[in-house]
Amino acid sequence: MISVKGPGLKISAAIIAIIALAAGFWMTFIQSAGYVTTQATIVSISEDPNYVPDPNTENDKQYIVKVKYNVDGKDYFKELDSYSSTYKEGGTVEIKYDPNDPSKIHAKNGLGIYFMIAGGVILLVILILTIKKNMSVKQIKNANADIAYAPSEKGEVRELYFITDTGTPKYGHRIEDKNRNVLYEAKMTKFTMANPFGFDFIDRENNTVTPHLIGHAEETDWNMLLIDNHYTFTIDGEDIWKHLKRNGITVNSKLGNGKVPAPSYVILRDGQEIARVETTSRYVHEEDEEKHKIAGNIPVQGFYRIHTDEKNLDLLFVTVLAFARSGATDDNGGSRKILFNS
Repeated sequence: MISVKGPGLKISAAIIAIIALAAGFWMTFIQSAGYVTTQATIVSISEDPNYVPDPNTENDKQYIVKVKYNVDGKDYFKELDSYSSTYKEGGTVEIKYDPNDPSKIHAKNGLGIYFMIAGGVILLVILILTIKKNMSVKQIKNANADIAYAPSEKGEVRELYFITDTGTPKYGHRIEDKNRNVLYEAKMTKFTMANPFGFDFIDRENNTVTPHLIGHAEETDWNMLLIDNHYTFTIDGEDIWKHLKRNGITVNSKLGNGKVPAPSYVILRDGQEIARVETTSRYVHEEDEEKHKIAGNIPVQGFYRIHTDEKNLDLLFVTVLAFARSGATDDNGGSRKILFNS
């Protein structure tokens, strides 16, 4: 499965570019190799009666162009393989014909050159975007080289709420307390379709701001079973699930949290529990759920209730963010483990 965003967008664009280059090369250097150029007279231009127009495109039509040309004193009447709005009945157009079989013709319109130029430009843009992405990741890593997640520090047990912004492409995330005070948040600073998003991670309790590059969510088929799909994204160029494991995070997932049939998680750091997380509706605050009883029982990815005694929320925030942005349900980035842990 190829996503049309992030790395998937670059792959799709590269495939299109290669096809355009190949088609242009074939049209320019192979299709008409050995052909001879001559002038032809446009005899008629008529709408193609067999063409089915796109109902969403205004004046979507296709035309048949017939031309007359002479080779060695013999007139030929043939259908041209192209159309241009500049063509007029009675006008002339350059064509190329096969000297061994003058009935074989092609329009000499340089279309193949345009295809090659378009393909080359697309590949150049992909190269530039890739170089810029790699430079940005390197800069972020250098800037964060001396920054590590705060050590686990216990405090009072708190019920917190992880909320995802909706209704905008530049969506962020935040953790609030029961009084709706924002304790930790990720604000998008740069939106892009091809490269990772720029984010500022803001620890409001400790007054720190850390920039990060968050990649687009990607889905890969492990096999034909839907439950074997793999969901992931990158943080500063590193796979999010590898990033969490490198920082001592493991997650026990199960289906159902006593309130709704949705994923819930026990998050551990270096083997010690740091939080319990349950999926909720968009109304994650207890009083909201009471006001919206119907919607309160509909779980929505990206909205969670957190029970934790952790004072430092940075690594916990990134862990919940992994599930909120990826769509995975276990700490391998998949969706099978949650069934086995149910």
